[in-house]
Amino acid sequence: MAYRFQGIDHVQLAAPAGSEQKAREFFADLLGMEEIEKPETLKKNGGIWFLCGAQQLHIGVEQPFDPARKAHPAFYVENLVELKSNLKSSHVKVTEDDRLPGYKRFYLDDPFGNRLEFLEKLS
Repeated sequence: MAYRFQGIDHVQLAAPAGSEQKAREFFADLLGMEEIEKPETLKKNGGIWFLCGAQQLHIGVEQPFDPARKAHPAFYVENLVELKSNLKSSHVKVTEDDRLPGYKRFYLDDPFGNRLEFLEKLS
């Protein structure tokens, strides 16, 4: 085989038009992801980008908007318990899940109804 996959550059989630500030408040302010600037040629499309470890999370505008309720990104987190505590203290509904052996994990919906998974490998 002459080609090889090397990883994932980014994951894109959809959001309704005009939701950039709400995405910023959730992904940057609440979750702590770093906002990164979109290229000038793509700014006209709307949306907002974040850095998530070595990968990127792109929030793109979709019309009409329909949230992803099953398909979802899964984020590795160091100190998942602290993240969960911060989310709960900010009144974010967290859905616990212990069905994946060797991991702690939970799910939640972003402000637009997209499903997100957060997990940490058990030592």
